[in-house]
Amino acid sequence: MQEAPPQKLSERDRAILDFEQSWWESSTPRDQAVREQFQLTESEYAEILNGLIASEVALLAEPLLVRRLRRLRDRRRQEHIARRTADQEVAR
Repeated sequence: MQEAPPQKLSERDRAILDFEQSWWESSTPRDQAVREQFQLTESEYAEILNGLIASEVALLAEPLLVRRLRRLRDRRRQEHIARRTADQEVAR
């Protein structure tokens, strides 16, 4: 059985990972930088970024960054669930 050739990041995916490494160093607001650099809305960018950090290719290319972004994403999800649960308890 033949192994599949290793996948590589596209130029855009590489640029997104590079952007995530250093966007806070810029004086430009993040959403504006995303629009200028990638011609994407913040929600389009977030969707692409979530798909990218879920990929094994990105994890192999930038393991520390991808793991950190996954932790941040998971923390935000947990906080969102906790808020919704608390709101439902108050509504009862």
